[in-house]
Amino acid sequence: MFSTEQRRIAIETFIRFDHSYADTIAELDYPNRHTLNNWRREYRETGEVPVGKMIREPRFSDDQKREAVEHYLGHGKSLSRTMRALGYPKGSDTLRGWIDELAPGQRKYRGPSPKAGPVPLAEKMQAVAEPGSRSGTAAEVAEKHGVSRTAPYVWRREMMGDDVGDTEEKGVPVSREYDDLPDDIEVLQDMLREAKMQLRKVQLELDVRQATLEIVKKDQGAEPGLLTNAEKAAMVEALRAEYKLCEVLPVVGMAKSSYEYARSAQAKGETEGHAAARKAVIEAFEASGGTYGYRRACAQVNADAGDGAAIGEWTVRGIMEEENLVARAARKKRRYSPYEGEISEAPTNLLRDDRGKHHFRSNKPNELWITDVTEFRIPAGKAYLSPIVDCFDGMPLSWPVSTSPDAEMANSSLLGACKWLNEGDHPKIHSDRGCHCRWPGWIRICDENGLVRSMSRKGCSPDDARCEGFFGRLKIEFFHGCDWTGVTLEEFMGMLDAYLRWYRDVRIKGDLDYRSPMQYRRDLGLLAA
Repeated sequence: MFSTEQRRIAIETFIRFDHSYADTIAELDYPNRHTLNNWRREYRETGEVPVGKMIREPRFSDDQKREAVEHYLGHGKSLSRTMRALGYPKGSDTLRGWIDELAPGQRKYRGPSPKAGPVPLAEKMQAVAEPGSRSGTAAEVAEKHGVSRTAPYVWRREMMGDDVGDTEEKGVPVSREYDDLPDDIEVLQDMLREAKMQLRKVQLELDVRQATLEIVKKDQGAEPGLLTNAEKAAMVEALRAEYKLCEVLPVVGMAKSSYEYARSAQAKGETEGHAAARKAVIEAFEASGGTYGYRRACAQVNADAGDGAAIGEWTVRGIMEEENLVARAARKKRRYSPYEGEISEAPTNLLRDDRGKHHFRSNKPNELWITDVTEFRIPAGKAYLSPIVDCFDGMPLSWPVSTSPDAEMANSSLLGACKWLNEGDHPKIHSDRGCHCRWPGWIRICDENGLVRSMSRKGCSPDDARCEGFFGRLKIEFFHGCDWTGVTLEEFMGMLDAYLRWYRDVRIKGDLDYRSPMQYRRDLGLLAA
């Protein structure tokens, strides 16, 4: 153990030698680097010299000490290797003491020999002279005087100051570069291998950057991780002559399976299966009139394939992007308003609860209907549509189209929807405050068929959001983005009627498990097959 005075001297020497572990240990011949670091840390945290503690060291027999010393002398004089091989003692200072006791002068050490006396000043001056005039290399000088390899550098700094040599940083001891090097040759070899691996990794990263510029033809600031799989695969192929596949793939950010797939695709071109999928996606998109996004297009293609191989949404998405197949998304502002004042008493809004939330869903057919009137403007004139939609599955039950939003159009729509009623059905019919739902004829039809009227607030479109959503999808898919020049009103109304039949019988919906409303009802047994 070390006394408090010894610890104080060690800390003061460490500070005086510019925090050099090797020089401090060489000067005092104690303690080891780990112990000195602990003293320094405790002194920095508390501001006081650590007090020595009495610790009972493990006792070893003379045979164990002799065995440890013999192993040390016969296996390269390595303290760490000896303690690792024998499992004892736990501290290198203990083993050093055994060696000095049983084999004096045989221990390999970094500090000056305990047997060596003080070196005369003249010899120190000769030792630190210029290389051409001093009495040998640093190693020869150290061996001659019985000191460590770093001692001559310490002498030189003491006599010439810190600014020694052109390659030394001001204020940094000459021996600082040797402070952290271990004595064990195996550890040094491991450090060398690690340094070579790090150098190879850095070189690989530089080569990847260069390949991004030369092979993929990207800008200088392009990130390799943001390239497409095809571009990454081309880079990997170019670098495989110098590096292993397991080295390159993590740097470019690519999985091995993705690399194999991309390389296979590049070698064979587009497979027959992918070409068939491309054709099917294009046909499904065109059959929908350009209204299907990638989800419904994927569902339609897989439904048409039957038991054939299914394709995924990402495949469909990629094909649609490559073929520039974009679903219609244009929207126009609503212009037509059927409101003409409070011509009759308005019924209560039955879909709005006390918290102001609306409930537009129903659990069975003919439980909740919604209706409204919308306007279409084409060069030939105006057309109006008044559908009645069942909230059970979004199925349009009736949809008269007219050139005038009159009572005949609204009444015919309601009468057409009533044909779907079964015995005991009394649906709620929800509308806005338009005049077509407040005329006596409309009210009479509701009373005769047991319909319960519900009406939204004035000028409050959220109260009729379900029907507004129906009109929005209809106009995106059928009306907006189309050139209606040269189309007569009769032709337009026929085309609108054909679309609504397709919407009811063919068009698939995601919330119906990608089935049309008519097919959904057949599958539930609500309609005859």
